[in-house]
Amino acid sequence: MVFAVAVTAACILYSVSFQLYDADAWQHLAVGRAIWQTRAVPTTNLWTWPTLGETNVNPSWGFSALLWPFWALGGVPGLFAWRWLSTLLVFGLLWRVARRLGARGLAPLVVLAVAALVYRQRSQIRPETLASVWFALTLLILETRRSGGADRTPWLIPIAWAWANTHVTYYLGFLLLGLHLLEDRFARGRAPAARLKLVRVGLACATVSLLNPWGWRALVRPFAFALSWRSDPLLAQISELQPVSWSLNWANGLPALLVGWPVLLLWRARRRGMDRVELALCVIFSALALSGVRFIATFAIAAAPYLGRDLSAWLGTRRWAGLGSGSPWGRAALASAVCVAGGLYEWTHYQPRAAVGFDMSRSPQYACDFVARAGIKGRALNHFFLGGYQLWRFWPERDRLPFMDIHPEDTPADLRLAYVRALNSAPALRALDARFRFDWALFSRRYADRPGILDILDAEPGWALVFADDVAAVYVRRAGAMAQVAERHGYRLLRGSRRGQAQLVAACARDSALRAACVAELRRQARES
Repeated sequence: MVFAVAVTAACILYSVSFQLYDADAWQHLAVGRAIWQTRAVPTTNLWTWPTLGETNVNPSWGFSALLWPFWALGGVPGLFAWRWLSTLLVFGLLWRVARRLGARGLAPLVVLAVAALVYRQRSQIRPETLASVWFALTLLILETRRSGGADRTPWLIPIAWAWANTHVTYYLGFLLLGLHLLEDRFARGRAPAARLKLVRVGLACATVSLLNPWGWRALVRPFAFALSWRSDPLLAQISELQPVSWSLNWANGLPALLVGWPVLLLWRARRRGMDRVELALCVIFSALALSGVRFIATFAIAAAPYLGRDLSAWLGTRRWAGLGSGSPWGRAALASAVCVAGGLYEWTHYQPRAAVGFDMSRSPQYACDFVARAGIKGRALNHFFLGGYQLWRFWPERDRLPFMDIHPEDTPADLRLAYVRALNSAPALRALDARFRFDWALFSRRYADRPGILDILDAEPGWALVFADDVAAVYVRRAGAMAQVAERHGYRLLRGSRRGQAQLVAACARDSALRAACVAELRRQARES
């Protein structure tokens, strides 16, 4: 058993050991740094210049505050330490839940290893890594109580407070509590006093959840997402709100979990009766997983202990099942081989390579270096997903704050709409510019092959491209405070958009003098990144 547990833990850790790449981590670090430096939780907007000083709700502030010491002490390895510790804690708790549910043998370990393959895609430095701990711990407390163990439900009260102060998914704790309260209503032998105690715990959890820097305004955010923000033209483009991409999930175990859980649930129900809590969780979290990418990891966490219990029971009825019979070492070797074999394709085909590092191909590191070196300041316009790194580099410099950061929902709806239109329409950009009079712009070039803001700025005579690499492009206004920067650093030939570059290449093929001038600019571009 110890050998199989060690191999499973190693597989789980390897699954979450690929290079970090999510640029949102930089804003979480910037907020954590600000909290530790100021010894206060910012309740007004310090992060974007158009709404500077207005009320700013950040339900993940606790995550940022906890994350910062890991970075301060260890840098990128410190972030991996957070990743490894939180993942081991989550899956260790889930194993305990499976055992509490009655799972025996090594089958639950295989399920945990498969669940980790699904969980890994959400294992960037995100607040949900901590929310997953709260979810697993809540599940353990409630299932321990349901199985006749010690009633530690009062512990749910500080967990609810911590959850409400670290991630918007705090409501999932109330969902779990509510399902167990309903189970108490229909279960035989459960004393009314026990049910009343759970009601009191739930009310206490609701009360302490209000003890956050913004009160009820922080608690309504997940419902605002579900009822309004989800259909917002800008927010609807965020990748984690998109439906599941099966081209990326067919081999990581997600189909097996989605199909295997209900099948084994029904098999167990025929033999031992329906587990109503498991049925409700299967229906709810399967639907959530299919509704959007952001719930895939939560689905895997919810499924793992119950599916592990059910698979263990099913294998126990099969004489040929090596995980349920044979010598202890033989079973351990088989379970370990299944864990490793199950992860090989996912490990070698998806996500960056396994390494302790941060893939900076999505973070505008060299663009911000240039902004600092060239003295670029003023009112910026930017892709919102670059705003986190921009904050990391320049906060608290108010003249280098982003227009929008990684939380576009904090920007007023009318401004979000104007922003989306400006990214795709020259007249809309001019209208937004007339309103704010931008001094400089920072935009991603990862999608520069698509017509959009880079093509628009390339064609605007009032703007000059002053920096471009594979990650980002920087433009400044030719008139005003940035006029000298435009004159000194503005490219005469190079363009930020792929289409503009293709047109330049075609022109260079016909004109040797133009080609020589272009080569000089390309060499400068290479030196700067």
